[in-house]
Amino acid sequence: MIKHALPVTREADFAAWYQSVIAEADMAEESGVRGCMVIRPWGYGIWERIQRLLDDRIKATGHENCYFPVFIPLSYFEQEAAHVEGFAKEMAVVTHHRLIADGKGGLVPDPEAKLEEPLVVRPTSETVIGHAFARWVQSWRDLPVLINQWANVVRWEMRTRMFLRTAEFLWQEGHTAHASAEEARAETLRMLEVYRDFAESDLALPVVAGEKPENERFPGAVATYSIEAMMQDGKALQAGTSHFLGTNFASAQNIRFQNNAGELELAHTTSWGVSTRTIGALIMVHGDDDGMRVPPRVAPWQVVIVPMLRDTPEDEALVTYCRELQQALARQSALGEPLRALLDLKPVKSTTKRWGWVKKGAPLVIEVGGRDMAAGNVSLIRRDRLYRADGKLDSVAMPRDALAAEAPALLEAVQQALYDEAAARLRTGITPASDWAAVAAHFAPEARNPGWLEVQWARPTGVALDAVVEKLKALKLTLRNAPIDQAPADGTCVFTDAPAVERVLVGRAY
Repeated sequence: MIKHALPVTREADFAAWYQSVIAEADMAEESGVRGCMVIRPWGYGIWERIQRLLDDRIKATGHENCYFPVFIPLSYFEQEAAHVEGFAKEMAVVTHHRLIADGKGGLVPDPEAKLEEPLVVRPTSETVIGHAFARWVQSWRDLPVLINQWANVVRWEMRTRMFLRTAEFLWQEGHTAHASAEEARAETLRMLEVYRDFAESDLALPVVAGEKPENERFPGAVATYSIEAMMQDGKALQAGTSHFLGTNFASAQNIRFQNNAGELELAHTTSWGVSTRTIGALIMVHGDDDGMRVPPRVAPWQVVIVPMLRDTPEDEALVTYCRELQQALARQSALGEPLRALLDLKPVKSTTKRWGWVKKGAPLVIEVGGRDMAAGNVSLIRRDRLYRADGKLDSVAMPRDALAAEAPALLEAVQQALYDEAAARLRTGITPASDWAAVAAHFAPEARNPGWLEVQWARPTGVALDAVVEKLKALKLTLRNAPIDQAPADGTCVFTDAPAVERVLVGRAY
């Protein structure tokens, strides 16, 4: 039997395994504030890579970065009833601007420092950005407005889990304003496609892009689209969203422009975002019982060199030998960028360092000992396939110069292998169901990792949709999205028996 690096396996307890990966890979830790986390350098390094790659994609579509305040006047939210209702239970509110001693050794808000108007700690920025758009947009010549910001937001979640659902998280939020509904809808779908391609190409994360049902729309939106990823336990995770807001926010915030005929019109707006929960998706899609497996495109270090130092005179020559390898790797390009290689010289036992990098998920770990150096070799460990068929560590000896030359191709192979593995899981994890009995049977309590079902439905609204949601809730299910690329409906709705109009995905979710 293989003795894995983590204290718990996915099969034994998936939730505990997830927390173990985060801890053992030094991704993040508790902060002392409920629902907030300290993101450690390896976890934040992955986020920086996500930022860099996604920011380049966003700017390539014509958007510019800016920044808006973390504090938003409560009155801004009150102007958009559906929006404030959707976030009211999650808002953190600032009411005072000063503390005073309470006479008992503690501090309390100063009654004389109460704010004239409460300030909401940013849960999302549609309202404050809408007020800016109202100032910026006067004429059709000012449109479109295409902006994005990288920021933190606060939503006071009741049940928290690191990276997946936290009180504070990091994200980017794009906001745009357009002269026509057609242009705004096209923008919404364009950014959805940016997210889909980013997830699949950079995160090695296969997703399904589609429209969310009415009950899952962003508060105040006309239409919400998402990319949905399948975790190894069969649950769905919403990895990004793009919203067509119509004129709802423009009407509330008076975003009007004079068209080329001299008439005043409301602008049509969009918003879209991806957050640090993508790191949670990376863990649950790519991780194994030895820790994290980071796709090379988003790995802070793609190759880690571990010299097997023994505190002998030979160590200096071994370090030089390894440094020459690091320099040769740094001259290479991999996946369209300069290759990122680290020489780990920490004064820690070599096997401890090796397993530390295995748990972190560095794509290629290179061990080099005295015998390797004497033979002009190194020992290569590919993180995507850690063990041989006999259960032993798959460490392959190869010439140092050959490794330096072949590293870019190896990294491309690791990136593709992680994607292919996850894509096969998604492909086989979606099955059709033609009636409610089949849905209930598929998600029976004893079913393990049941994946998702594709069902046909009539797209009910209002009270009829509420009844569907309650029916699903009894089985702890949710409607995920109606895939954009789907076969035409040709049957009846599994919920209402009415003629179906489209197909929708159903599953359990994070």
